[in-house]
This record gives sequence, structure tokens and C-alpha cells, in this order.
Amino acid sequence: MSELLPLIAHRGASAFAPENTLAAFKMAAEQGAGWIECDAKLTRDNKVILFHDDELSRTSNGKGAVKDQNWSFIQGLDAGGWFGPPYIGEPIPLLESAINCWIKLGLKANIEIKPCPGRDLETAAIIMEELQRTWPKSKELPLISSFSVSALREAKQQAPQFSRGLLLEDYPPDWLKTAKELEVFSIHCWDEKLTEEWTRQIKQAGYHLLVYTVNSPDIAKKLFSWGVDSIFTDRPGELRVVL
Repeated sequence: MSELLPLIAHRGASAFAPENTLAAFKMAAEQGAGWIECDAKLTRDNKVILFHDDELSRTSNGKGAVKDQNWSFIQGLDAGGWFGPPYIGEPIPLLESAINCWIKLGLKANIEIKPCPGRDLETAAIIMEELQRTWPKSKELPLISSFSVSALREAKQQAPQFSRGLLLEDYPPDWLKTAKELEVFSIHCWDEKLTEEWTRQIKQAGYHLLVYTVNSPDIAKKLFSWGVDSIFTDRPGELRVVL
């Protein structure tokens, strides 16, 4: 994998367009982002969609759990109206549609495996199968990340050629052991829990360090001064100008 850029558009430019939609990825490209991050999970009938929550209600006009609905229902939902009138009718995208969008826009991607409860292994397996089938051979492979160790383990087994990132919230004492087992490329930490000392440990261990979700220029500058490689931001255009 080539070097990461300092700024990665979190769920697209999600401060300016509805998260995890093609509109948000297009907005990220317009704001000069070279990388985007997104969340991938399964519908009940195992279609891979881009969606963050386990429940549909926050970012669509649907109700109930994602895992309980087939694609035939989810594809008809409005994933943009909640954000604002210009985005009424924006659909929840399939991963395959998003890949085509990213390639057209020249964006590189970090795909987070975001399983619905109890679906870690099958989610990872189906996502990796789809990526191997649909990702253009001539394009750099995406970075695959997850909070789920079992999902990352499955991704490594199914498609070891994809670089992996371990997502962490708190400081687990065994983080380095887990990172070595999964042979990850990067560690992804929450800015509210990351310390300068932990940053030093991660960098000395040889990992790229990515931090989520940073929208403050002052916090971004502090993190970069510690040695952080990249930050996820909802506001890539604004931080790009400031930094």
C-alpha cells in the first residue's frame, strides 16, 4: 500500500452531505480529498451496503434493524432527506456502486467492516469475496479496517493481499499482540483516548497511525506534532485549507 494522505474524508465529506452516500464521496472529491472512509455491512439477504448504524432510523427514513431487511426494501429508502432538502431521495448505496464512484473520482478508500450484531464472520467473508470480484485489478487495493478482531481475522484469511487496520477506542493492554497476530498495516485510534505516549508506542512498533474523528484544526495540529500519520475528518475541505 502507498503512503496515506494526512486527511481522510470520514464517511465522505459528511459535514456537508449525508454520510456514506455517493453524494458525500463526490463532495469529498470536490473538497480535494484523496481518501475516503466508509462503513460496510450486510442486509438480511447478504447484499453489501454502505451504512454505519445497526438501526435504519438515524440516517434514513426506514425503521428497524438493518439485518432484518432485504435489499429490495433498503434500496427504496431515502438516505438524504434527514440531512437536508437538496439530498432528498439520495439512496443507500451498494458497495459495488460506491467502488465505481470512487474509481471515477480518483479516490482511494478505507472500508470499515461494520457487522450487524452477531454477523462478524459472514460480513467479513462476503465483503472480501465481493472486493476480490469487483475491485479493478489496475487500481490500488483499499485499506480494510474494523473494531471486530474476528472480522479482521476472517478478512486476513480470505484475502491476505488487502492491508488491514485495527480500530481501537480505549487502550487495550494487548493491542500490540493483536496487531501482530492480524499483521495489520495501521492502528486507528479515537482522538479522545490517544495519548502522546501511546502514539510513540504505535510508531515505534512500526505501524501507521490514523485517528478519528477530528474536525478541529488545533487538535489536528497537535496530533500531527505527535507523529500521527492521518486523521479522519468530516470537513476535509476546511482542514485542508487550514493545514
